[in-house]
Amino acid sequence: MKKIVVIGSSNVDTTLHVKDFPKPGETINATEITSAGGGKGANQAIAAAKSGAETYFINRVGEDSEGGYITHQLKSYGVDTTYVQTTMGSKTGHAYITLKEAGQNDIIIDHGANYELTVEDIQAASDLFKDVDCVIAQFETPLKVTIEAFKLAKKAGKITILNPAPAIDKIPKELLQYTDIITPNETESDKITGIQIKDKSTLATNAEKLHLLGVKNVVITYGDKGAYISSADIETLVPAYKVEATDTTGAGDTFIGYLASNLKPDLSNFEAAAKIANRASSIAVQRLGAQPSIPTAKEVEEAMEDNE
Repeated sequence: MKKIVVIGSSNVDTTLHVKDFPKPGETINATEITSAGGGKGANQAIAAAKSGAETYFINRVGEDSEGGYITHQLKSYGVDTTYVQTTMGSKTGHAYITLKEAGQNDIIIDHGANYELTVEDIQAASDLFKDVDCVIAQFETPLKVTIEAFKLAKKAGKITILNPAPAIDKIPKELLQYTDIITPNETESDKITGIQIKDKSTLATNAEKLHLLGVKNVVITYGDKGAYISSADIETLVPAYKVEATDTTGAGDTFIGYLASNLKPDLSNFEAAAKIANRASSIAVQRLGAQPSIPTAKEVEEAMEDNE
């Protein structure tokens, strides 16, 4: 069984269901309002756990009822919460999502206790990094925390996966030198490289620019077109599975959790792992909510067999 550590955010997601996004200055009605667990880190941890990996989550929640809710949700999905701590005097992270009928969404985040995660928290879990296969992080917790985690991971010879979301203009070189795989979506890659993705050619140009920044392995998730993977041995667009999307929230997180849990230590099955991750995402987008939508390993396996 694979062992995975995720360092990252946890939020309570409040979703406003609307027919279409409002125009500037426009007031519209929501058709429904729902709440569920979310946060890129928590979503990725749950995806890894649902894929069958032994998964540990390093995170901070607030001193409120929502913090208890988040921890309960993680445990219910099989995530080890030993390293999820409560920050006294802080509130749990919250995400406000506008979801339109066609499945696209906009998200605004109040980070809350997620930004209270410290380097000391990572160091306190240092022994954990020696006994796992892969370490995943995003940009919804402090950068210095991610750098420390990736340092420990590489010192122990483990795979590191950086999900550069939400996108920032300049990723620290120190972090990139400890990153084995970077996994932006097309919008995030645009922001990092300054090159707009329009087709397979510009995907390749983006991947090359990301390589030049110091990362050997690149995955650019490209919505309903698939995932572009680029490394020393392979460069290809892994096609997406054609489905009718209901809610794309958490689709990228599902992809990353499944990618991590299926990769071999030498990354020799990079393309095969991306295909499995694509299939998991295709199931997730057909369901509502970030965490409830993530499929189990059995569901993904059966779906893969159906497409053979």
